[in-house]
Amino acid sequence: MNFQPEVFCGVCIGSASISLLLTMLQLLPKKGQSPRKMPKASSSSTILLLISICDILGGLGMIFRSSVWLGFPGFIANISVVNGTDVWPSAFCVGSAMWIQLLYSAGFWWLFCYAVDSYLVVRRSAGLSTIVLYHMMTWGLAVMLCVEGIALLYYPSLSSCENGLEHAIPHYITTYAPLLLVLVANPILFRRTVSAVASLLKGRQGIYTENERRLGTEIQMRFFKIMLVFVICWSSNIINETLLFYLEMQPDINEMPLKNIRSAALITWIIMGVLNPMQGFLFTLAFYGWTGWRVDLKWRKREIPWESMSSSTAGENAYPSPVNYQSNIHDSKKISTTDSQQTDEAIGMLSEGNTSSDERLTRSSPIYQGW
Repeated sequence: MNFQPEVFCGVCIGSASISLLLTMLQLLPKKGQSPRKMPKASSSSTILLLISICDILGGLGMIFRSSVWLGFPGFIANISVVNGTDVWPSAFCVGSAMWIQLLYSAGFWWLFCYAVDSYLVVRRSAGLSTIVLYHMMTWGLAVMLCVEGIALLYYPSLSSCENGLEHAIPHYITTYAPLLLVLVANPILFRRTVSAVASLLKGRQGIYTENERRLGTEIQMRFFKIMLVFVICWSSNIINETLLFYLEMQPDINEMPLKNIRSAALITWIIMGVLNPMQGFLFTLAFYGWTGWRVDLKWRKREIPWESMSSSTAGENAYPSPVNYQSNIHDSKKISTTDSQQTDEAIGMLSEGNTSSDERLTRSSPIYQGW
């Protein structure tokens, strides 16, 4: 199909490098942010951090693999040598593929756990203790599917990819199962979470004011932006694999009627090289918004961007804000019921990172007036 690996690797290096730099810029502390007490992180904020870490490490894997392909063409040429004595090229091929697939697959599972956790938080069935279960499920399933997919693709030679759909299909299933799970299950869980949030906001005070409506909209928009980034970054992979599968079923892929399909497959390959690594940066925009350019490299004990401003203690309110809003609440006034506290904390965990609306809602929401 005249696939040009040099062009593809160059695109991957450029896109992954830009995404890596911008992601780190997003997560680093910024100048002008006043030091704040570092609260105990919620499970949702921890999951968001882990998703970013998976994207960063996956991007590093793409940069490493592409750099070796471009910098050591003689080494790469030995990968396709049949019955070669040098096992390192094949080990590099398999190892780099597993590195990238494992990290991005783990990111998919973490994204699914985020949707599950968001729903359970609103239903008051989740907490920091569940993060251990999420770790077991995410890394266990990611490792199992990755090893199984690679083994089926390389068995029995172990030194080169096997030809034939009987090897390719199981590999694609294990690779794309978590991706398709996120595409199908996450919108359903997000929708149910938004509905549950609306019920909580209505039942908290018996009224549904404009401020409560805005908060519900902000949470809904956050979920929408997460799914939008995911679809943009990975839809090209599904299209590409569909085209390749169709070509694989043809007796001769070089026939003229298939020219447009071959061209589409090559184009989607390049699009994959651009969009897949950019997921890390785009997700930070969906999670936290743009955090600015002014990085503060001086060490001080401060809250990092992914930490929730919602506290786990009863005396602190749950709406996150980039400013210290405690001055807006009288210290001598307490929350009347534990149920109200839990409701506020649950909603605060979901809305953390929405800095523009949180400050407005904190000052004006009826649940804070009169306390």
